[in-house]
Amino acid sequence: MAVTETENPLVGEITCGTLLQKLQEIWDEVGESDEERDKLLLQIEEECLNVYKKKVEQAAKSRAELLQTLSDATVELSNLTSALGEKSYIDIPDKSSGTIKEQLSAIAPALEQLWQQKEERVRAFSDVQSQIQKICEEIAGGLNNGPHVVDESDLSLKRLDDFQRKLQELQKEKSDRLQKVLEFVSTVHDLCAVLGLDFLSTVTEVHPSLDEANGVQTKSISNETLARLAKTVLTLKEDKMQRLRKLQELATQLTDLWNLMDTPDEERELFDHVTCNISASVHEVTVSGALALDLIEQAEVEVDRLDQLKSSRMKEIAFKKQTELEEIYARAHIEVKPEVVRERIMSLIDAGNTEPSELLADMDSQIAKAKEEAFSRKEILDRVEKWMSACEEESWLEDYNRDQNRYSASRGAHLNLKRAEKARILVSKITAMVDTLVTKTRAWEEDNSISFEYDGVPLLAMLDEYTMLRQEREDEKRRLKEQKKQQEQPHTDQDSAFGSKPSPARPISAKKPVGTRANGGGLNETPIRRLSMNSSQNGSKSKRDSLNKIASPSNLVATTKEDGASPVSRADPVMASP
Repeated sequence: MAVTETENPLVGEITCGTLLQKLQEIWDEVGESDEERDKLLLQIEEECLNVYKKKVEQAAKSRAELLQTLSDATVELSNLTSALGEKSYIDIPDKSSGTIKEQLSAIAPALEQLWQQKEERVRAFSDVQSQIQKICEEIAGGLNNGPHVVDESDLSLKRLDDFQRKLQELQKEKSDRLQKVLEFVSTVHDLCAVLGLDFLSTVTEVHPSLDEANGVQTKSISNETLARLAKTVLTLKEDKMQRLRKLQELATQLTDLWNLMDTPDEERELFDHVTCNISASVHEVTVSGALALDLIEQAEVEVDRLDQLKSSRMKEIAFKKQTELEEIYARAHIEVKPEVVRERIMSLIDAGNTEPSELLADMDSQIAKAKEEAFSRKEILDRVEKWMSACEEESWLEDYNRDQNRYSASRGAHLNLKRAEKARILVSKITAMVDTLVTKTRAWEEDNSISFEYDGVPLLAMLDEYTMLRQEREDEKRRLKEQKKQQEQPHTDQDSAFGSKPSPARPISAKKPVGTRANGGGLNETPIRRLSMNSSQNGSKSKRDSLNKIASPSNLVATTKEDGASPVSRADPVMASP
């Protein structure tokens, strides 16, 4: 094979032609045969073909690699645009012509941009998901679910927005839970302060992170912590309620014992911190240490001390209660025998067969029943008092009408005139008062199945006797007036014959000052009041005698004569009934 080559005049390098020429010269000089020369040239040609073949194979391999790279780039571009979902926001080339390298060069910028966006998106997803996982772990109570893995197959903004919305919801839930935790902690603090408990040990027993030294954001907000806090608050509230109930019971006992033994205010002031909550509700007790155990124990010790002191002063206390009972009966005008009761109390205490508390409780029960009975008698007793007052005014009016100087210009005469007018109106209502009293008293006796007694005397009997005597008195007055009129008639005829008549202003009988009947007839006192006062001295017999004396006909004679001597008495007679 003949190969002719020339030297490259530009670079002056050795070419294949120069080398073959040089080889011909050598062969000529050596004297190689043509066969040998052909053989060597064939060998050189084969070696050149092998070299070209290798180069072609390498070029084909390089082209295949470029095609694979282009294919991978195309697939990566498709995957990225699918994962990011932002094809419309990025300039992605749509070129399928040109060389492979031109196609790769066209895809490379878009691919690089998508890779950068993917990395940013993955970081965003990772940040959001890590926050979500952290909050979920806090709510779950610190349970670690392992590192979170970002799903790179879907990195779209829509999915990122979903995660962000979920994160916002969890952040709000965390904020609500944290607020609830802080409220629970504040409630525990207030309750511990009132109960005198150690707040730090109480709250850290629920969870160590609830210590005030820790920041707000580091506090546990798990379901378990909230449940334990709620249970702790409930337990403390129940404890507070029980302690308050116990303290109020002790305060009531203290107050009763103080009142029972007339304890001075100086000693009572030492326990003002106990008695100040005697009627307070649970929510009203907010003072620090108000329900501490040492305070309750102090009150218990004082109650025990007063109980022992009460036992030693049992007689004094019992007699004090008996005096209170007697005063209730006295105000209600109920007759009792205090000497007998006091002797029985003395014997019970001296014998020691009755517990002091039982005796006092029995006396308290008697006092309560006495108050109830006094209350049931109150309406009738008020009417009795009005009746008694009316009877007093009637007695005063009778004395006033007998006073011949009542119209003189003496000091206070105008006041007596006004009182007399009011007394006449009041006296006119006595009959109605008595009738109402009788009706009320009978109704009371029917309801209570016992007789209504006033200082030991049946009230109905007193009213009946009063009504009867009053009627006898009115009958006697009318009879005496008629008798007097008959006696004066002859004198009137005789005086007419001589042309003269007596002066109406001149009294027939001797003058008597107001109140002279207080000693003779006893009308200055009301029948019921005199009867009541005499009951404690002479019994019911003296009451009846006194009432008979008040309204006896012999006393009424003088009254009628006195009335006849006064022209005002003739003009305005005092009637017992309206």
